[in-house]
Amino acid sequence: MEFICGWLLMLSAFVSGTAEAVENGLGSEVGLLMDTAKEAEFFGWMRSVRRRIHEYPELAFEEHKTSQIIRSELDSLGIEYSWPVAKTGVVASIGSGKQPWFSLRADMDALPIQELVEWEHKSKYNGKMHACGHDAHVTMLLGAARLLQNKRDELKGTVKLVFQPGEEGHAGAYHMLKEGALNDFQAIFGLHVSPGMPTGTVGSKPGPLLAGAARFSAVIKGKGGHAASPHVGRDPVLAASLAILALQQIVSRETDPLEARVITVGFIEAGQAANVIPETVRFGGTLRSLTTEGLLYLQQRVRQVIEMQAAVHRCTATIDFMEEKLAPYPATVNDEAMYEHAKSTAEILLGQPNVHLAPATMGAEDFSFYAQKMPAAFFFIGTKNETLKSDKPLHSPFFVMDEEALPIGAALHAAVAISYLESHAVEGL
Repeated sequence: MEFICGWLLMLSAFVSGTAEAVENGLGSEVGLLMDTAKEAEFFGWMRSVRRRIHEYPELAFEEHKTSQIIRSELDSLGIEYSWPVAKTGVVASIGSGKQPWFSLRADMDALPIQELVEWEHKSKYNGKMHACGHDAHVTMLLGAARLLQNKRDELKGTVKLVFQPGEEGHAGAYHMLKEGALNDFQAIFGLHVSPGMPTGTVGSKPGPLLAGAARFSAVIKGKGGHAASPHVGRDPVLAASLAILALQQIVSRETDPLEARVITVGFIEAGQAANVIPETVRFGGTLRSLTTEGLLYLQQRVRQVIEMQAAVHRCTATIDFMEEKLAPYPATVNDEAMYEHAKSTAEILLGQPNVHLAPATMGAEDFSFYAQKMPAAFFFIGTKNETLKSDKPLHSPFFVMDEEALPIGAALHAAVAISYLESHAVEGL
């Protein structure tokens, strides 16, 4: 009874974000997690794991070696897991096996980018690189697994560790959910490295954080012919050019200026010779909106604009949103209560000045699929270090990771999970 009353007092203080939370035990427990993660042996192990994964980057749904490394580390820690999920994914479990079930997520896949950073652990796979920090995400979650396993008998429920494939444009989260890997989970938390934020800081915001995104590919077909006789053919290059210009007016003329939407055409393919009108033109790009409704509107108008512009120039058009292969990503929306929970935990772990309110951006994340199914919080963790020059943007061939962020991410994952289970176990009494 004394223990329960103590946790009730601590929970009240924790929700209000006051210093009493520290006095009632959460602060000291979080501090111990951070101290453990920063110990030389623990930190050295995390760096070793991250560098092994970095050397062997694998693209979406090809993460076989990465998955094997994860399973090997889980085996060494005595942690049970399910595998394979969505081809290469792993879902591990720590705790009593009973509710509540709280999830921590890391993505595993790399990018089709040639690494141009010269260092001892450079990618060994030509044309592939961990340029988005997913190697660090996996390592942080494995670090959290080790911290949580040390406290497994004290957990007031179960922590599920989700190692997910295919985040980079292939909606791996959607496939994890489709296979039932996250059924009956109460909530989920995720981290993503940010080279724009100093190491030792984290940031996020309640509500919409990242855009919903979809891709499209269009083919306009006309009638080819000699460039000297354009009247004989039907020029798809002209039709495509005017269609691309007209697409920009959907945002500039049809969208409330206070709403964030984007249409970007990223490629165009047409013809082989300067004196020949080609028969077809292919082009495509991405659509983004901070609301799912906005994304659906953009899809509808993109189809209408391209088809009508093609018709005006006596051509035909087909538009493919590639939904069978690349499910559109919903907007990533943080649940306000989960955001406040993670924010309060981070403030105890790092100090209030190091927890920032981050702006919404038009980047996209398939963590959004989880956020549609359960209360979710997604945070950015800083990796910017001027000494290391780890300030290159994500998806750059010069991306560098400050490994000092690894123990911070591990401790934050573990702290958010432990405090969630504690608070919800108390609520269930």
